[in-house]
Formats: sequence, structure tokens, C-alpha cells
Amino acid sequence: MGGAVSAGEDNDDLIDNLKEAYYIRSDLVERAFRAIDRADYYLDEYRENAYKDLAWRHGNIHLSAPCIYSEVMEALDLHPRISFLNLGSGTGYLSTMVGLILGPFGVNHGIELHADVIEYAYQKLDSFIKTSDSFDKFEFCEPSFVVGNCLEIPPESRQYDRVYCGAGVQKDHEKYMKNLIKVGGILVMPLEEKLTKITRTGPNTWETKKIISVSFAPLILPKHNVNGKPKTVPLRKSLFIFYQQCIKKYMAVNHFQRPNLLRKSQSPFYGRTDRMFIENFKNNHILFIEPNLID
Repeated sequence: MGGAVSAGEDNDDLIDNLKEAYYIRSDLVERAFRAIDRADYYLDEYRENAYKDLAWRHGNIHLSAPCIYSEVMEALDLHPRISFLNLGSGTGYLSTMVGLILGPFGVNHGIELHADVIEYAYQKLDSFIKTSDSFDKFEFCEPSFVVGNCLEIPPESRQYDRVYCGAGVQKDHEKYMKNLIKVGGILVMPLEEKLTKITRTGPNTWETKKIISVSFAPLILPKHNVNGKPKTVPLRKSLFIFYQQCIKKYMAVNHFQRPNLLRKSQSPFYGRTDRMFIENFKNNHILFIEPNLID
């Protein structure tokens, strides 16, 4: 799927082409796309293909075409402080772009079927945090990923403001997907070969909009355990992310500057600064947390 726009010479050129073709329509989405070089999510030997408007697959690693990600990002109608769930999070490319928009008080979760792909995604995330000049220009909601089948989320799990599914969904799983979003939330998914935006307007009401025709591999059905019961995928905010959000709120309220150790040229601790600061904060401060942060 793809090929809707001309290939670019580099990431900025690709984004220019997506804007010209009206796939990228908002400044917020444009900034996120320009901040993250698509080629950084390719294996080195395939980087020359990164700026073509084509999907790419190598083993279990997969990236959708840039025009598809553009439509998805626009349809999700993202803004700071909301929660996002990426079903089939893959390389983490989309989740990282979303995290640039959600800001420090958002929630950014991903479920990926293949453990090797999650390892790859965390490597790419770590590289972005440590080496990208864009990282310091945004308040970032760092994504967290879990291994599992997205059809095995327990019914008692939290609901999300925004959900994207990166695999083809058939009609018999449509209701399951709809129930992952809150009232007022948005679900974007390939449904019967159409990229579809579903907005939950009430407890039992939805609005549906077909965006473009797409071709996605179908969802993989869960495998049952020997006792005949499916596994479940726990989706809880990690304690680290919770503390990170609390600290950022504390620093903002008290007019603290972020520790000036994030430039890799300045400190051998670059990339570990936030975790070191969190440990120090936990040991030396009593936290007074607004209830809506514990979500």
C-alpha cells in the first residue's frame, strides 16, 4: 500500500510531498513527522527506501506507507494530555510521533505480537531519546510496549481516548475494538479494506467515517492455552512513567528547569538523566498527586 506521492530525497522532502498531496493537513502533525526521521526506523541496508511512499517489511518488522501514517495521524485528532493505544505497535515509529503531541501528561501504550519487534522498537526509542536533536524541542510522552495479542485485552482494562489498529479488522471484531475507546474517543482502523474513523458519541452510539481504501494483513487470532482459556494482555501504566509524570508536574508548578544534562555532548549520563532524577526525587520528596494522574 502506498505510492500516492513522489519519493523524497530526505525526510523533509517526503513531508513536503505529503503536504502538497494533502495527506498532512495540520501543523501539529507536520511538526511530529519532521521531528522523526523515517529512515531511522529502517535497517541500515534498506535506508535508501525510507523516503518512498511505500510500506516496508523485513521478517516481523513492518512500517506502513507514509501516506497511511499521515491519514492515521490526522484522523486521530491528537492533542496533549490524552491516552493513546497502538494495537500492533511495530517499530514504535507511529507511537513516538504520537508521543511528541501527547506531552508529559499523556498515556502512550502499545501492544505488539512479536517480542523481537518490541526489542527493535525499544532500541529505536532509546536512539531517538539519546541522539535526536528533536527530543529537546518537545515535551515527550514516552511510549511503553507489551508483548501480546490485541484481541486478548481483558474487558476490565481501561479505555482510551485514541486507539489505532495496524492490522485488518473484520466485522466480527468491530464491537470489541469500539469498546476500547471512551465516550468522545476516536478509533482508527482498517475495517473491511477501508481505513475507518469511528468516534464514540455515547455509551452505545458511534459515528463512522470511511477515509481511504487500504490493504492490511488481517488480525492474527489468539491461541488458547492448554486449559482452553485465552491469555490476557495487562495494560497498566508503569511505575516509572507514573513517577515521571508526577515529577514533570511538580517541576512545572514550582518553576524548575529540567536538569541541563540532556545534551549528549555535555554529560556521560545522557539518556539516564530522567531515571536518575526520578530516583533522587522519590527518595527526597513526598508526592501530592492529583487523582486524575493515576489512570
